[in-house]
Amino acid sequence: MQTKNSSASGILILTESTPKQFLLLQHRDRWDLPKGHREAGETIQETARRETQEETGLTADKIKLDPDFEYKLNYPVQYPNQTTPVNKEVTYFLGWVAETFTPTLTEHIGFQWFDWNPPHQIQTQTIDGLLAAVAQHLHSTS
Repeated sequence: MQTKNSSASGILILTESTPKQFLLLQHRDRWDLPKGHREAGETIQETARRETQEETGLTADKIKLDPDFEYKLNYPVQYPNQTTPVNKEVTYFLGWVAETFTPTLTEHIGFQWFDWNPPHQIQTQTIDGLLAAVAQHLHSTS
């Protein structure tokens, strides 16, 4: 059985205002970031910006992507409607916004702005590692 590959990307949204806060979106059973699958012809940054706008209403001109931060995760996924496992690669970018906003939710049941106070313990599989990498990046650039 051959493994298929899937590419997705998203943005961790962090406020420039003090105190710093970051946005997470709520699925029925977990927290997540705005992210989604890459469409034909898109760069991973274009995918991240499009998905963020689709899932929060935040337009690309309101987000400043950090050019020095990119975080990749690879993990296997077995979708219920497929017999072949998928190797999923997700690339996350760090995006700055001036201040918190109320997202227009289209795919999630809720949202929360979390205070930036590392280390964080939210979801070990994906979010905690990303937040630790962001904390290290911010510490090294301050």
